[in-house]
Amino acid sequence: MKKQAGFTLIELIMVIVILGVLAAFALPRFADLGGEARSSTVQGALGAVKSAANIAHAKHLAEADGDSTVTLEGLTINMVNGYPAAGDATTAGIIESAGITSDDFDISYGTGTVTIAAKGASGTCEMVYTQAAANSSPEYSIDADAANCN
Repeated sequence: MKKQAGFTLIELIMVIVILGVLAAFALPRFADLGGEARSSTVQGALGAVKSAANIAHAKHLAEADGDSTVTLEGLTINMVNGYPAAGDATTAGIIESAGITSDDFDISYGTGTVTIAAKGASGTCEMVYTQAAANSSPEYSIDADAANCN
């Protein structure tokens, strides 16, 4: 009696069919990771903006000279009511203090606001920084649901 030295054709076909069925169920779960990645990126930008605003505010309070600018890592940041200004394309504000660049995000400026949006998102996937009003802190809003960030 000879010993079997390998797999039969039927066994190989069954393994391929089982792998195909498993791949059909697994693929949709991995196909939508782009939206979650963009959502996480915008949430990370929100954290960076909040941290930068608090660091600049602390430095502004520590200097206590009433100046409308602070210097962080050699960069002069314009301040409004003790917090970083929203800035614009020509003046340094919260974007520069947070280290956010247009290489990574779509950045748009409004009157007293800056919007940071994920590149490549088909829906609304953004956070908005509204500079501080008198006697208050800045406002932050985020719309970065993974479904919107596809």
